[in-house]
Amino acid sequence: MRIFSRILSATATLAITAATSTSAIAQGSGPDGSPNAVLIRGASIFTGCSPDLIEGQDVFVAGNLISKIGPDLEPPEFATVIEADGRVLIPGLIDAHWHGVFATASIGQLMSTNEGYWNLLTSVAQRDTLYRGFTTVRDTAGPMFDIARATDEGLIEGPRVFPSGPAISQTAGHMDFRTTKDVPATPDKLNPFETSDMFYIADGVPEVLKRVRENLMQGATQIKLMAGGGVTSSYDPIHTMQYTKAELEAAVEQAENWGTYVLTHAINDEAVNHSIDAGVKSVEHGHMSTRETLQRFVDNDVWLSMQPFLDDVDAPALNEFQKAKYKFVTDGTDFVYKTAKELGVKIAFGTDTLFSADLARRQGAQLAKLQRWFTPYEALKMATCDNAELLKLSGPLTPYPMGPLGVIEEGAYADMILVDGNPLENLDLVGDPENSFDIIMKDGVIYKNTVD
Repeated sequence: MRIFSRILSATATLAITAATSTSAIAQGSGPDGSPNAVLIRGASIFTGCSPDLIEGQDVFVAGNLISKIGPDLEPPEFATVIEADGRVLIPGLIDAHWHGVFATASIGQLMSTNEGYWNLLTSVAQRDTLYRGFTTVRDTAGPMFDIARATDEGLIEGPRVFPSGPAISQTAGHMDFRTTKDVPATPDKLNPFETSDMFYIADGVPEVLKRVRENLMQGATQIKLMAGGGVTSSYDPIHTMQYTKAELEAAVEQAENWGTYVLTHAINDEAVNHSIDAGVKSVEHGHMSTRETLQRFVDNDVWLSMQPFLDDVDAPALNEFQKAKYKFVTDGTDFVYKTAKELGVKIAFGTDTLFSADLARRQGAQLAKLQRWFTPYEALKMATCDNAELLKLSGPLTPYPMGPLGVIEEGAYADMILVDGNPLENLDLVGDPENSFDIIMKDGVIYKNTVD
């Protein structure tokens, strides 16, 4: 129903904005029903996909789309006109590995509260994410269906959400956060975290198929399975491979039947290869991958959705068991980024922030950290144009079918940031959105405006 209603809404808005004349395009409306038109004049435009800034062009937004880019555009009388004065206009940022519910909530909060509190906490986390310039997120595990719907309906502020829904884990897998008192489990004995869509435990092909279908039923745009050991989980050493090939292949086949794909949590090299063998299209993390395995990403057209995890100021607070596992991750980060770049692997940017409001505030700083391995252009392209390409793997299940995301071009969604400075020269600007981002626009709506 959610996807169907979005398609109807998108079709209606597309009909309004299809004309090319300013007077026709300006019939698009804002969230309150009033005509919505914005002209950004005199910006240096970073399209998201090219290293060259476009000069001498204005950007006209009508409704929720970029309708015209050209010199000396004349907006309708009711349009909002913003004088960019040479500031750099970039696409809204995309986080390809986000956890809206888990990002800022502590484990204690999640353990001692229920869905109502989670939703309220997440609505604040999502609002703050938008005000950091992230206008789209791929949520890679958690009960985010209602948050996504509330955002699209304008009930709360936040980025667009591509929800995976509850991560699917085997017993003792990376997302099994039950206690040992919860086993042995029976089909009629679900954990409260399962019934509240935090995670699903599925063992065997029939259970995996059922859980995949249940996520698709609720509006998942892609499916997340745990294929190997993780850091924060309680029972699985980092070296473990999770799910049989038959189980993973069943999930992949079911997702493909719906026109979408499977992403897997896989850190160790064996789990990464296990995922690729099963037909997975996006591997999350992959920090222990070998050169041979990274070449397989290229050969099999698989995305590496990796995070700049290091033993630095952003390292999470961990117990001794978790610290030992985390070292395997941080030891591989430098090699994998360098080698993946050399081989031409499709690399996505995501943060995977968990259980820390302080770390969530550094979402943009995580992107800026990529300059250790990439040029500012390469990093910005990864968080805009490239991540948008990854989102296209959701195919007909995309909640946003009207136009492209992650780019500044005619017909694209009007998700843009006006930066006081040039992030193609100084990537640290994206790590300081409060002072560097003068305009934040999502869906044609201006959420922040500090232009004098």
